[in-house]
Amino acid sequence: MHIAVIMDGNGRWATKRGLPRTAGHVEGAKAVRNTVETAARADVDTLTLYAFSAANWSRPPTEIAALMKLFGQYLFGETRRCVEQGIRVNVIGRRDRLSDNLLRSIEQSERLSASCTGMHLRLAVDYSSQYSILQAAQRAGQPAGHGDIATQDFERLLQEVDHSARDAGPVDLLIRTGNERRLSDFLLWECAYAELYFSDCLWPDFDETEFHRALEDYAGRQRRFGGLGDKSAKSATSGELP
Repeated sequence: MHIAVIMDGNGRWATKRGLPRTAGHVEGAKAVRNTVETAARADVDTLTLYAFSAANWSRPPTEIAALMKLFGQYLFGETRRCVEQGIRVNVIGRRDRLSDNLLRSIEQSERLSASCTGMHLRLAVDYSSQYSILQAAQRAGQPAGHGDIATQDFERLLQEVDHSARDAGPVDLLIRTGNERRLSDFLLWECAYAELYFSDCLWPDFDETEFHRALEDYAGRQRRFGGLGDKSAKSATSGELP
Protein backbone atom coordinates (compact mmCIF):
# COMPACT_ATOMS: atom_id res chain seq x y z
CA MET A 1 0.00 0.00 0.00
CA HIS A 2 1.27 3.44 -0.95
CA ILE A 3 0.14 6.36 1.23
CA ALA A 4 0.97 9.98 0.40
CA VAL A 5 0.51 12.84 2.85
CA ILE A 6 0.25 16.60 2.30
CA MET A 7 1.37 17.86 5.69
CA ASP A 8 -0.54 21.12 5.97
CA GLY A 9 -1.14 23.42 8.92
CA ASN A 10 2.20 23.99 10.67
CA GLY A 11 2.04 27.77 10.36
CA ARG A 12 -1.59 28.00 11.42
CA TRP A 13 -0.91 25.73 14.38
CA ALA A 14 1.80 28.13 15.58
CA THR A 15 -0.21 31.29 14.88
CA LYS A 16 -3.15 30.00 16.93
CA ARG A 17 -0.77 29.71 19.87
CA GLY A 18 0.92 33.07 19.39
CA LEU A 19 4.15 31.41 18.28
CA PRO A 20 6.37 32.07 15.25
CA ARG A 21 5.64 29.90 12.22
CA THR A 22 8.98 28.16 12.63
CA ALA A 23 7.73 26.73 15.94
CA GLY A 24 4.95 25.03 13.99
CA HIS A 25 7.49 23.45 11.65
CA VAL A 26 9.46 22.11 14.62
CA GLU A 27 6.30 20.51 16.03
CA GLY A 28 5.46 19.26 12.55
CA ALA A 29 8.77 17.40 12.43
CA LYS A 30 7.71 15.50 15.55
CA ALA A 31 4.48 14.53 13.80
CA VAL A 32 6.58 13.24 10.89
CA ARG A 33 8.43 10.85 13.19
CA ASN A 34 5.18 9.60 14.73
CA THR A 35 3.56 9.13 11.33
CA VAL A 36 6.55 7.26 9.90
CA GLU A 37 6.62 4.88 12.84
CA THR A 38 2.84 4.42 12.79
CA ALA A 39 2.85 3.67 9.06
CA ALA A 40 5.67 1.16 9.47
CA ARG A 41 3.74 -0.65 12.22
CA ALA A 42 0.68 -0.69 9.94
CA ASP A 43 2.73 -2.51 7.26
CA VAL A 44 2.48 0.35 4.77
CA ASP A 45 4.79 -0.40 1.84
CA THR A 46 5.49 3.18 0.76
CA LEU A 47 4.95 6.50 2.54
CA THR A 48 5.48 9.73 0.60
CA LEU A 49 5.48 12.98 2.58
CA TYR A 50 5.22 16.44 1.00
CA ALA A 51 7.95 18.31 2.88
CA PHE A 52 8.62 21.33 0.66
CA SER A 53 6.95 22.23 -2.63
CA ALA A 54 8.52 24.19 -5.46
CA ALA A 55 5.93 26.89 -4.76
CA ASN A 56 7.21 27.20 -1.18
CA TRP A 57 10.23 29.15 -2.47
CA SER A 58 7.92 32.18 -2.49
CA ARG A 59 7.79 32.20 1.31
CA PRO A 60 9.92 34.61 3.38
CA PRO A 61 13.67 33.78 3.19
CA THR A 62 13.87 33.33 6.97
CA GLU A 63 11.14 30.70 6.92
CA ILE A 64 12.75 28.91 3.97
CA ALA A 65 16.11 28.86 5.75
CA ALA A 66 14.48 27.46 8.88
CA LEU A 67 12.71 24.75 6.88
CA MET A 68 15.88 23.68 5.07
CA LYS A 69 17.82 23.61 8.34
CA LEU A 70 15.08 21.55 9.96
CA PHE A 71 15.04 19.13 7.04
CA GLY A 72 18.80 18.65 7.29
CA GLN A 73 18.49 18.07 11.03
CA TYR A 74 15.73 15.54 10.43
CA LEU A 75 17.88 13.56 8.01
CA PHE A 76 20.83 13.68 10.40
CA GLY A 77 18.82 12.64 13.44
CA GLU A 78 16.35 10.19 11.93
CA THR A 79 18.24 8.28 9.26
CA ARG A 80 19.92 5.87 11.67
CA ARG A 81 16.61 5.47 13.46
CA CYS A 82 15.01 4.55 10.13
CA VAL A 83 17.81 2.10 9.32
CA GLU A 84 17.31 0.40 12.70
CA GLN A 85 13.65 -0.10 11.77
CA GLY A 86 14.46 -1.28 8.25
CA ILE A 87 13.02 1.85 6.60
CA ARG A 88 14.53 2.94 3.30
CA VAL A 89 14.79 6.72 2.82
CA ASN A 90 14.48 8.40 -0.58
CA VAL A 91 14.19 12.13 -1.37
CA ILE A 92 12.26 13.08 -4.50
CA GLY A 93 12.13 16.40 -6.32
CA ARG A 94 14.63 18.85 -7.78
CA ARG A 95 18.12 18.96 -6.34
CA ASP A 96 19.73 21.75 -8.34
CA ARG A 97 18.40 24.44 -5.99
CA LEU A 98 19.37 22.79 -2.71
CA SER A 99 22.52 23.64 -0.74
CA ASP A 100 25.60 21.45 -0.98
CA ASN A 101 25.32 20.54 2.71
CA LEU A 102 21.73 19.42 2.30
CA LEU A 103 22.59 17.44 -0.81
CA ARG A 104 25.31 15.61 1.09
CA SER A 105 22.84 14.79 3.86
CA ILE A 106 20.32 13.48 1.32
CA GLU A 107 22.90 11.32 -0.42
CA GLN A 108 24.15 9.94 2.89
CA SER A 109 20.63 9.07 4.06
CA GLU A 110 19.85 7.30 0.82
CA ARG A 111 23.16 5.45 0.89
CA LEU A 112 22.88 4.33 4.52
CA SER A 113 19.33 3.05 4.08
CA ALA A 114 19.67 1.64 0.56
CA SER A 115 19.71 -1.99 1.69
CA CYS A 116 16.71 -1.68 4.02
CA THR A 117 13.83 -3.93 3.02
CA GLY A 118 11.02 -2.53 5.16
CA MET A 119 8.86 0.48 4.42
CA HIS A 120 9.98 2.90 1.71
CA LEU A 121 9.91 6.49 3.03
CA ARG A 122 9.94 9.17 0.34
CA LEU A 123 10.34 12.84 1.27
CA ALA A 124 9.31 15.32 -1.42
CA VAL A 125 11.57 18.39 -1.32
CA ASP A 126 11.51 21.21 -3.89
CA TYR A 127 8.88 19.09 -5.59
CA SER A 128 6.45 20.02 -8.35
CA SER A 129 4.47 17.32 -10.11
CA GLN A 130 3.82 19.57 -13.10
CA TYR A 131 7.55 20.23 -13.47
CA SER A 132 8.34 16.51 -13.24
CA ILE A 133 5.73 15.59 -15.84
CA LEU A 134 6.97 18.28 -18.24
CA GLN A 135 10.58 17.16 -17.82
CA ALA A 136 9.64 13.53 -18.41
CA ALA A 137 7.61 14.52 -21.48
CA GLN A 138 10.59 16.39 -22.90
CA ARG A 139 12.81 13.37 -22.38
CA ALA A 140 10.21 11.16 -24.05
CA GLY A 141 10.23 13.45 -27.07
CA GLN A 142 14.00 13.42 -27.56
CA PRO A 143 15.47 11.78 -30.70
CA ALA A 144 16.18 8.58 -28.79
CA GLY A 145 12.43 8.07 -28.44
CA HIS A 146 10.64 5.94 -31.00
CA GLY A 147 6.99 6.70 -31.69
CA ASP A 148 4.41 6.24 -28.96
CA ILE A 149 5.72 5.70 -25.44
CA ALA A 150 4.23 3.09 -23.12
CA THR A 151 2.85 4.14 -19.75
CA GLN A 152 5.49 2.20 -17.85
CA ASP A 153 8.26 3.80 -19.90
CA PHE A 154 6.93 7.28 -19.13
CA GLU A 155 6.72 6.36 -15.46
CA ARG A 156 10.37 5.33 -15.60
CA LEU A 157 11.30 8.73 -17.05
CA LEU A 158 9.22 10.45 -14.36
CA GLN A 159 11.05 8.53 -11.66
CA GLU A 160 14.40 9.53 -13.13
CA VAL A 161 13.40 13.20 -13.05
CA ASP A 162 12.28 12.90 -9.42
CA HIS A 163 15.30 10.85 -8.25
CA SER A 164 12.73 8.29 -7.16
CA ALA A 165 13.15 4.58 -6.59
CA ARG A 166 11.32 2.59 -9.24
CA ASP A 167 9.18 0.46 -6.98
CA ALA A 168 7.04 3.15 -5.32
CA GLY A 169 4.02 2.49 -7.51
CA PRO A 170 0.78 4.48 -7.71
CA VAL A 171 -0.68 6.14 -4.63
CA ASP A 172 -3.53 4.22 -2.97
CA LEU A 173 -4.47 6.79 -0.33
CA LEU A 174 -3.73 10.51 -0.28
CA ILE A 175 -4.15 12.24 3.09
CA ARG A 176 -4.21 16.01 3.46
CA THR A 177 -4.36 17.71 6.83
CA GLY A 178 -5.19 21.31 7.72
CA ASN A 179 -8.80 21.42 6.49
CA GLU A 180 -7.77 22.11 2.89
CA ARG A 181 -9.19 20.32 -0.16
CA ARG A 182 -6.66 20.43 -2.98
CA LEU A 183 -3.69 18.47 -4.38
CA SER A 184 -1.24 21.41 -4.54
CA ASP A 185 0.82 20.00 -7.42
CA PHE A 186 1.62 16.79 -5.53
CA LEU A 187 2.01 13.41 -7.27
CA LEU A 188 -0.57 14.23 -9.94
CA TRP A 189 0.41 11.26 -12.11
CA GLU A 190 0.71 8.81 -9.23
CA CYS A 191 -2.63 9.92 -7.71
CA ALA A 192 -4.66 9.20 -10.85
CA TYR A 193 -6.79 6.66 -8.97
CA ALA A 194 -5.89 7.46 -5.38
CA GLU A 195 -8.55 7.65 -2.70
CA LEU A 196 -8.55 11.11 -1.11
CA TYR A 197 -8.91 11.74 2.61
CA PHE A 198 -9.07 15.28 4.01
CA SER A 199 -8.54 15.87 7.72
CA ASP A 200 -9.47 19.00 9.66
CA CYS A 201 -6.51 18.28 11.94
CA LEU A 202 -3.52 20.64 11.65
CA TRP A 203 -0.37 18.68 10.88
CA PRO A 204 1.39 19.00 14.29
CA ASP A 205 -1.73 17.46 15.87
CA PHE A 206 -1.84 14.54 13.42
CA ASP A 207 -1.25 11.45 15.55
CA GLU A 208 -1.67 7.69 15.47
CA THR A 209 -5.41 7.97 16.08
CA GLU A 210 -5.85 10.31 13.12
CA PHE A 211 -3.74 8.07 10.91
CA HIS A 212 -5.81 5.01 11.72
CA ARG A 213 -9.00 7.02 11.20
CA ALA A 214 -7.82 7.65 7.63
CA LEU A 215 -7.01 3.95 7.17
CA GLU A 216 -10.43 2.93 8.43
CA ASP A 217 -12.11 5.35 6.05
CA TYR A 218 -10.03 3.94 3.18
CA ALA A 219 -10.93 0.37 4.14
CA GLY A 220 -14.62 1.18 3.77
CA ARG A 221 -14.32 2.36 0.18
CA GLN A 222 -14.72 0.35 -3.02
CA ARG A 223 -12.01 1.03 -5.58
CA ARG A 224 -13.26 0.58 -9.16
CA PHE A 225 -10.38 2.01 -11.25
CA GLY A 226 -12.85 3.09 -13.93
CA GLY A 227 -14.72 -0.24 -13.91
CA LEU A 228 -17.94 -1.27 -12.23
CA GLY A 229 -16.51 -2.96 -9.18
CA ASP A 230 -17.93 -6.11 -7.61
CA LYS A 231 -20.98 -4.44 -6.06
CA SER A 232 -21.92 -2.50 -9.19
CA ALA A 233 -21.36 -5.49 -11.42
CA LYS A 234 -23.70 -7.53 -9.24
CA SER A 235 -26.37 -4.82 -9.42
CA ALA A 236 -26.07 -4.64 -13.20
CA THR A 237 -26.62 -8.36 -13.64
CA SER A 238 -29.67 -8.30 -11.41
CA GLY A 239 -31.29 -5.48 -13.37
CA GLU A 240 -30.72 -2.85 -10.67
CA LEU A 241 -29.11 0.53 -11.29
CA PRO A 242 -25.52 0.74 -9.94
